[in-house]
Amino acid sequence: MGKRVLAVASGGGHWQQLQLLRSGFSHHDVLFLTTLPGLPEQVGALPAAIVPDCSRDEKRAIVACTLAIGLQILRHKPDVVISTGALPGLIALVLGRMARARTIWVDSVANAEEFSMSGRHARRFADLWLSQWEVVAEAAGAEYAGALL
Repeated sequence: MGKRVLAVASGGGHWQQLQLLRSGFSHHDVLFLTTLPGLPEQVGALPAAIVPDCSRDEKRAIVACTLAIGLQILRHKPDVVISTGALPGLIALVLGRMARARTIWVDSVANAEEFSMSGRHARRFADLWLSQWEVVAEAAGAEYAGALL
């Protein structure tokens, strides 16, 4: 088996976009993390774990999410952490970087004019920082490798 990968995304569009990257993980030991129970089972993204969702306005939820992701990083010991967003994905990148994993941020295709807030913060922690819009990548100094949708 290849590298240990932690693939993290909040529910909804972030999760859908992460699933479009799955073929790139096929030769690796992947653990999927998301915030909505049942999502991994719907698409066969297993093994998986559910972590609490959070937003910047919910301090207690941020703490709970950080602890849950930290525990998964300690258990899985990823070589690579990849996320398509949102805040739980940013938390995973920060903790992954602290654990010396390589980190990848793919900003959501929904952000057609500028990076998301989490994406802007991810810049400091991402070894590979991507936008799905060429003009956004160019303006921000990120990389562009195409769009998922």
